[in-house]
Amino acid sequence: MKIAFYSTKPYDKIWFEPLGKEYGFDIHFIEAACNEETVYMAKGYDAICIFVNDYVNADMIDALYEMKVKAILLRSAGYNHVNVKAAEDKLAVLRVPSYSPEAVAEFAMAMLLTINRWTHKAYNRTREFNMSLNGLMGMDLFEKTAGVVGTGKIGQAMIRIFNGFGMRVLCYDPYPIEGLDAEYVSLEELLGSCEVISLHCPLTEQTKHMINAKSIASMKNGVYLINTSRGGLIDTDALVEELLQKKFGGVGLDVYEEEEGLFYEDKSGQIITDDNLARLMTFPNVLVTSHMGFFTKEAMQAIARTTLENAYAVENGLPLINQVGKEMAL
Repeated sequence: MKIAFYSTKPYDKIWFEPLGKEYGFDIHFIEAACNEETVYMAKGYDAICIFVNDYVNADMIDALYEMKVKAILLRSAGYNHVNVKAAEDKLAVLRVPSYSPEAVAEFAMAMLLTINRWTHKAYNRTREFNMSLNGLMGMDLFEKTAGVVGTGKIGQAMIRIFNGFGMRVLCYDPYPIEGLDAEYVSLEELLGSCEVISLHCPLTEQTKHMINAKSIASMKNGVYLINTSRGGLIDTDALVEELLQKKFGGVGLDVYEEEEGLFYEDKSGQIITDDNLARLMTFPNVLVTSHMGFFTKEAMQAIARTTLENAYAVENGLPLINQVGKEMAL
């Protein structure tokens, strides 16, 4: 199988290159993102492999189908960047449903601890020998109430971590799971009851902008909001407005709804024209990171292995257990 591998970074090659040889695949690593201008580069390949800030729309599906591409391999759990409905009966779309739930959940907790205890600010201060504690006060997490929105594998890992800190845990998911050490409540009750809210759900038509002006208004003053899932879960305009009104104790964002073309790239020498992102960076109680919650050795190895197992299944006519069906599409 020949695979066109888009949005290649040096760390991708570390895991995919040796595994690709192990499977006997011919992987062509392409630095460019997959979009309407670069889709033609897939000509002559059996599959394309894309990441979260690539996209494949209906026109691109048709183009890939005409080029006899058989599959779109997502090296991610999310699939909102592919028009799955358009791919039906044309190309198989396969994802990595689970790689390291603990990696993302642990990072979400790291973000919370950072913005609550101001360790990022303290680091910068003490490097200049400013040992003042003014403005660095946080709160105990012990016996506070945490809310987990989405109880898939990452959400379940987050529940375990919150329990480890001695917190009361509420959770919401339209598809409850029995046996979790947390209490299922309505989304409205969760938003209004928690000092900490962590988002762990996919981006769909139902979840887009689930955090908006109305839902933020229902939250407690001083609430901490963490998002390591998809940027589109939050209405950024509403978030900025409520930050100006000092609604939040802190906000941790590992994702951003307009991150395409920005995240995973070095833009340090350029002028950023995204006003909302620039504004978010000015709030002292906001921490923005570059969609790196997944980025551990264990997760990268699992992503590479599952992605190439998906390719092997396509090549050999095996059951496509990680195929994204039309019922999962936006």
